[in-house]
Amino acid sequence: MWGANLGPDPISCNAGISACDRGGQWQQACLLIGEMRQARMAPDVISYSAGISACARGGQWQQALSLLSEMRQAKVEPNSVITKGLSRAGSAHSGSRLSGCSGI
Repeated sequence: MWGANLGPDPISCNAGISACDRGGQWQQACLLIGEMRQARMAPDVISYSAGISACARGGQWQQALSLLSEMRQAKVEPNSVITKGLSRAGSAHSGSRLSGCSGI
């Protein structure tokens, strides 16, 4: 096992995206999601949840919306983490279209 040439998989990518979220690195989180797509790994609800949360923590509501759009195009269903992340991003920008987005 130790000699195996192991590459990234969705679980390790999701762990990386989550670490970026906790570390305030929204740009890196978005890059990892993009790299998943380039490697033909489909980002899942965990990938998008962590990415949207990272963007929300960074005050990047437009990027959070972009990830939501990508997620919907990929037919990935949002969860409560995504809704909370978008609400948090929207509350930072009270005039934005994210305010009161509990009906996502």
